Amino acid sequence: MIDWNPLLLTFELALITTVLLLIISIPLAYWLAYTRSAAKPVIETLVSMPLVLPPTVIGFYMLVAFSPANTFGSWIDNFLGLRLVFSFEGLVVGSLIYSLPFMVHPVQAGFTNLSPSLKNASFVLGKSRFTTLIRILLPNIKPSLITGIILAFAHTIGEFGVVLMIGGNLPGRTRVASIAIYDEVESLNYTAANTYSMILFGITFLILLMVYLINGGYFNRSRYHD
Repeated sequence: MIDWNPLLLTFELALITTVLLLIISIPLAYWLAYTRSAAKPVIETLVSMPLVLPPTVIGFYMLVAFSPANTFGSWIDNFLGLRLVFSFEGLVVGSLIYSLPFMVHPVQAGFTNLSPSLKNASFVLGKSRFTTLIRILLPNIKPSLITGIILAFAHTIGEFGVVLMIGGNLPGRTRVASIAIYDEVESLNYTAANTYSMILFGITFLILLMVYLINGGYFNRSRYHD
């Protein structure tokens, strides 16, 4: 019988990560889209690093940084009361870093593709930057926001290297679906591994299909023809 805990833990991790990424990525993407700072290429490079670095590299350095034996990890443990190594909280932090570009890039592209006249007209009418962002810009980049949300959620579901390095394999705490699949294959329990894999395959297929349907405008077309 399949253990549903890894799947539930995976979706809990993906949901929390996606919500936090949305909060973090909107101001970051806004700054990247409109800034003229010389630091922009450096920040863009750092944001994009998870796209090219092996997940185990990111996971290893996070494991070292957050370890209680390290100065930074010891400070987090003693002053904030957070043990990020081999904990669910550590999985969240690792997922935030590893899935960051999947949220930032679509949102940044949405801001960049907007007509400058929208922002300028709002400023001329006396609206603040915050009001312009919330009431003018964000409503006009809904497809980009939805794309970022879906991609970040799907990418978090499929994580393996980062979560294995920083979270280990603790049932009910850090044993997500990707780790469970690895365990079942190691135990030659291919039936359980296939069940986990098929569930994740089906869910991620539907999620990515939704991205293409939204970006292709198929939902709007169907409403128009009806």
